[in-house]
Amino acid sequence: MESVKVTKGGEFLVKDATADSIFIPEEFGEEQRMIKQTCEDFLEAEVFPKLDAIDKKEKGLMRTLISKSGELGLLGISVPEEYNGFNQDFLTTMYANEAIGASHSFAVAFMAQTGIGTLPLMYYGNNEQKEKYLSRMATGELAAAYCLTEPNAGSDANSGTTKAVLSEDGKYYILNGQKMWITNGGFADILTVFAKIDNDRILSAFLVESNWEGVTINTEEEKMGIKGSSTTQIFFNDVKVPVENLLGKRGEGFRIALNILHIGRVKLGVNTVGAAKRAINHSVNYSNERKQFGKKISEFGAIKYKIAEQTIKTYTSESAVYRASSDINDAIENLKNEGFDKAKANIEGSARFAVECALTKVYGSESLDYVVDEAVQIYGGMGFSSDAPVDRAYRDSRINRIFEGTNEINRLIVAETAIKSAQKGEYDLFGAGKEIMAEIENISQLNIPENADYFAEKHIYVKNFKKATILMVQALMDTLKRKMYAEQELMMDIADMIIQTYVAESTLLRIEKLASIKGEDAIALQKDILDVFIFDAAETIRKHANNIIYSFADENLASKLTNAIDVFTKVKGVNTTAARRRIANHQIEENKYAM
Repeated sequence: MESVKVTKGGEFLVKDATADSIFIPEEFGEEQRMIKQTCEDFLEAEVFPKLDAIDKKEKGLMRTLISKSGELGLLGISVPEEYNGFNQDFLTTMYANEAIGASHSFAVAFMAQTGIGTLPLMYYGNNEQKEKYLSRMATGELAAAYCLTEPNAGSDANSGTTKAVLSEDGKYYILNGQKMWITNGGFADILTVFAKIDNDRILSAFLVESNWEGVTINTEEEKMGIKGSSTTQIFFNDVKVPVENLLGKRGEGFRIALNILHIGRVKLGVNTVGAAKRAINHSVNYSNERKQFGKKISEFGAIKYKIAEQTIKTYTSESAVYRASSDINDAIENLKNEGFDKAKANIEGSARFAVECALTKVYGSESLDYVVDEAVQIYGGMGFSSDAPVDRAYRDSRINRIFEGTNEINRLIVAETAIKSAQKGEYDLFGAGKEIMAEIENISQLNIPENADYFAEKHIYVKNFKKATILMVQALMDTLKRKMYAEQELMMDIADMIIQTYVAESTLLRIEKLASIKGEDAIALQKDILDVFIFDAAETIRKHANNIIYSFADENLASKLTNAIDVFTKVKGVNTTAARRRIANHQIEENKYAM
């Protein structure tokens, strides 16, 4: 098969993409839409009517729901057919995960089962292990959990102290230690446990059955949100793990953990899209029902602003996460064509897009936080009542900025990985940086060609956002060199510039492609979204650039750099009030998220 031409992770900073080179969610086919619809139908029938019971941890309920979703095949969408799965590609799996993202605590249990619970075995297990466990995970017969975090080993996972010592007869590893914050821990049958063998510096991974002697599952944690998801501590006291249950190779555990996190981040990004759309539906429904001063509150401009911003953040997040997902999917397919098996192709394909995985997680989780916060505000006092659906949405959203690595760590990953990939020669970031440094010596004003059409103009803005970002990286590298990595505040400013740029370009390319499919007359509202986002992104990028400049530059250098940033973030004025009103009015008329 012919390989698909794909960009490298992070390369978007120096390489301008075209609309025909990206995937947009409007291009999903009938089979993929049927899979997503099956997920949505399951939630409507089995999950949404039971949200209160789920939050009260009704005994056996979540485990039953996991089993029922397995009976429908939802747990095995990405699992190979020989292990009772449907062998769907990465992009289709992401589409299904968007639907599941709307289901609050069930989404957490489901994603733990199909993600961190299943993927380590699916990607690193041998045939015997997969036949024994994976085929039963895919059907829901076995529930799975992932045991990495310890009381003193959270973000620094490799500092864990759980130990495994080979028995004298060489048949078992004797496992001792403690794990915490284990999702699905209260009902999981099979655990992926990370521990150090003897005095190894690096973790290994083991498949442990929860009913083995020496495994003790603690009581359920009481949490701020996602109350219905099972979260426990698990203790291992002289647990005899057969040597054949070592997952992967000795010392490969840390690599397993990191690679699974890349995938988990972009999946969390798409989960937040599903959750945001449901929260917007609640917001619009209520605003169309609630009356004050003789009018529906949806008629007030302050409410329209909120609904419009909810819509803009959700649409732009969706644009970014499906662009990233498609690039990962293409990388996986290329690797398979080169002879990689599916497991290794998935691992390597997602790892190549670590920047995009991290940034979609950050942007998606923070967009959802905005959406649910404003949903509560639209409900007013009723939103603060646990009788209203947005109470649950608000509480459940907060964990997403901590899950799969905190957003602070993910911002550092975005910036550091992008820069270090360039240092390794993946793409010529510093060559571009030197060119931009030379360009700003005589920079004066933004030039938009008179014959530039709507999309050409927006491409100039995005190209300049890239220049602003690269300029800041180059200026920091010239001044601080490798010390820049220790300046976390500045690295996070760089990350936010990268995030805004990627989301802006992804949204632009999606709408440009949509115009080629539907015609420009059919995308007026999408252009409103793009106009507002580009206008706001310019301000955000300028702010972060100035944060960086004034932290290290002398007066002369600061003057030169800020002048350049002012040019690179200059965009034409937009009547954002009118644009937001049009966006909001459409959602209000449709009485739902309707983009």
